[in-house]
Amino acid sequence: MKIGFIYSGQGAQYHGMGKDLFDASDVFADTIAEASTALGWDMQALLFNEDSALNETEFTQPAVLTMSTAIDRMLRQAGILPSMVAGLSLGEYSALVASGALSFEEAVCLVQKRGRWMTEAVPSGQGAMAAVMNVDRQIIEVTCEAVSQTHGLVIAANYNMPAQIVISGETAAVEEAQARLELEPKSKVVRLKVSGPFHTPLLAPAAEKLAAELETIEMSEMTLPVVSNINGQVIGTTEAIVPTLIEQIKSPVYWEECVQTMIEKGVDTFVEVGPGKALRGFVKKINRNVTVFNVENLSTFEKLISKLKELEEGNPNE
Repeated sequence: MKIGFIYSGQGAQYHGMGKDLFDASDVFADTIAEASTALGWDMQALLFNEDSALNETEFTQPAVLTMSTAIDRMLRQAGILPSMVAGLSLGEYSALVASGALSFEEAVCLVQKRGRWMTEAVPSGQGAMAAVMNVDRQIIEVTCEAVSQTHGLVIAANYNMPAQIVISGETAAVEEAQARLELEPKSKVVRLKVSGPFHTPLLAPAAEKLAAELETIEMSEMTLPVVSNINGQVIGTTEAIVPTLIEQIKSPVYWEECVQTMIEKGVDTFVEVGPGKALRGFVKKINRNVTVFNVENLSTFEKLISKLKELEEGNPNE
């Protein structure tokens, strides 16, 4: 069995996430406290007190990163170790923390700034995203290219799985692309509740600010292979991390390719680490032959421990 950890992205957050883990685990609680100290505000209150700020990008990003890292530390304490890691968009920072390339303290402060810069790059209402289901990749790309000639920028921004691609861009362009794609047989298009056109060139101003900030951070050697969103390939060297993160904020996320690469490298058991279970669903649609778990609360944590023990004993009762 070869385990890969995959880390949640923005949009997976919810009020009260991790509360039972916080109550049950000193490692989890200590990670929350570490985040609060680094950021200078109360992460515990943000997570557990129905705070509306949890859905504001500059607070969402450190919150999801903190929860993912806290669960990662719990898993390692329990002896569950990944051989390879990846994360969806924001989750790539959790993966880099897990690899040892980036300290948690630096990462949690960095992603708060990243979130703020992403929000500032495109004023609210001027950008949008929509998930497109059951439409061929090439049709989506051609439609976006055609719409961009007349209505503003829109691109395929998240290649999540074979039957789901997210388009992103200027609001009018996304609306026009949505109208055209809804004419495709069996298609379903759903507007996402996000504050901007993430993973498009419209985020270039945020990428410039991120680049300047990354110059102040020293990356360490990766102790685990990290698969990058920008091309679905393993990040080859420590020196490649910074340019990868700069490009990632304004470029499409090739999540399907990330998962395929992990499988090609021998990963047969995926564990989604962090809030939600969207990535678990994506992996199952990409390859039904792998085993997939998610850990976001005490029950899923305990289930994973039990199931992995069964698998190791040769009794995979899923």
